[in-house]
Order: sequence, then structure tokens, then C-alpha cells
Amino acid sequence: MAGATFMRFAARTVLSAPACKAVKIRGYHRQYLTIFRSNTSTINGGRTAFLLTLPVLSYLGVEAYRTVQSATVVHALEKAEEAVEQADYLYSCGETEKLYQLLLQYKDSDDAEFLWRLARASRDLSLLAHIAADEKKRLTFEAFEYAKKALEKNEACFAAHKWYAVCLSDIGDYEGVKVKIGNSYIIKEHLQRAIELNPKDATSIHILGYWCFAFAELAWYQRKVAAMIFASPPTATYEEVCYILNVDPNFYSKNLLMLGKSYMSLKDQGNAVLWLRKARDYPPHTEEDKEVHKEALDLLKKLSA
Repeated sequence: MAGATFMRFAARTVLSAPACKAVKIRGYHRQYLTIFRSNTSTINGGRTAFLLTLPVLSYLGVEAYRTVQSATVVHALEKAEEAVEQADYLYSCGETEKLYQLLLQYKDSDDAEFLWRLARASRDLSLLAHIAADEKKRLTFEAFEYAKKALEKNEACFAAHKWYAVCLSDIGDYEGVKVKIGNSYIIKEHLQRAIELNPKDATSIHILGYWCFAFAELAWYQRKVAAMIFASPPTATYEEVCYILNVDPNFYSKNLLMLGKSYMSLKDQGNAVLWLRKARDYPPHTEEDKEVHKEALDLLKKLSA
């Protein structure tokens, strides 16, 4: 069925997203310390008279304990921040297996920032060519569980919603067409929520555009099959695809190709040629970019015939 594997693509996450999250962690760090100082000040203020009656050594001991306790909190937060930065560096370098092993240490963390990254790393590892089929399946379901946990820990984390949607689509490949179609509604909801939380995240926008494109291009007989399973199967239009992907069209070569193909389906030859030429001329950095270039070239020839 067309669109059954619409989420299987080489996901490109803009570097601004990890940077944004790291800043968020730093913000949490400052907030925590502010609260800690406020509480300490309140305690000192409330016990000033009492503390003055204690021996100086005891007072210093209390203050030393507080200093050590505060330093421990700071160290733990700084260590977490360093781990996130190291993870983002490994991701940018394509060190999938090293990244997975690093993040696996934080699988029991309550921090969504670790968990969604672990979900992404598990998924990326499952897509490597040398991974056996049974291991691929295990990693696929593992990725979903980490994404689910990230969402439970922080519903306001846009990346948790994004990777929950992607991983939910992946496990659908093992659970049959009915489950896959049923999950499509949930996938769309989480992608929309991710964009609501971070309207500038180009990856979420791309995936939602791909979701709409997959259902917009379903053949009539495939729609009938879907309608037999669900009274109201997921639907989308090419107009929706164009609206969504025009937000950040140059983020990804496939965006340009999908825009060109959507305008072709809408019988808008002018815009179809415009976007297909952009897809054709997009600098090919990956094998997928090369495939996009070839398909765009073939479609342009078809339009000019």
C-alpha cells in the first residue's frame, strides 16, 4: 500500500533543535539554583537567632554541608548538559553506534532530553545495513518505548512528540495495515503538536508534509481498501501538502520534489516546473538527493514533452 512506509526516510534534524534544547537545560539549571538560593536564604533568615547560639564550628559545618549539597546539584546538572552536548556532537558526525551506547546509560532517566535522543539513536541504529532483521525489530520497538517515555516525562517537549510520531509509524510495519492506518491519526496529531510547540522545526514540518503527501497520492482502489477497514480513513489534499511544505521548502531536497509533484497533480504546470527545477538543481549530498535529482529530471522531461 502506497504510503505504508512513508516515515522511512533519512531523518535530518536541524542542528538548531539540539542547541535549543541545550539552552533549555541551562535555563532549568539557573532556575533550580535560584530556587535553592531562595530556600537557603529563607531558612537562614528564619533561624538567625538560633544559629547565633550555636558554636561557630557547628554553624560552619551546616554551611559546609549546604555548600557541598549545592555543588553536587550543580555538578549533576553540568554533567547532564555535557552528556547532551556530546550526544548532539556524535549525532552530527553520524556516529550512530557510539551515540547509542552513550545514551543507553541514561535509559532510566527522567529527563525527556535524554529519552527522545535515545529513541532517535535506537531508530537510526535499526536502519543500519548490517543490522539483522530480528535486531532491527527489537530496536524499532525499543525506540518507540523510549519516545513514549520521553512524552510521559515532558508533554511540552516538541522533539518527544516528533519522534513518538516517527517511531509509532515504524512499529506499524510489524503490526499490519489495519494498525498502521489506525495509528496514522495519532501520528498526525503528534506532528501537529510538535509544530505547535516549535513552529520553526523544519523536520517536523517535513514529516507532516510527507504524511499528507502519502495520503493525497493514494490511488482510488487503495482508498477503497482503506475505507473497508475504517469508515473514515485518513485523507489529505495536495493543497495541504503545498501549504505545509512552503513553510521551509529548501530544508530538504524531497520537499522540493513533493512540491513539484503536488503542483503537477493540481494541474499547475508553472509552479510544478518551478519546484521540479529547484529539486533538480539541489546540491546532491546523499544518495537520496541523487534519486530526487533523477526523478525531478524525468518529470521535467515529461512536462516538456
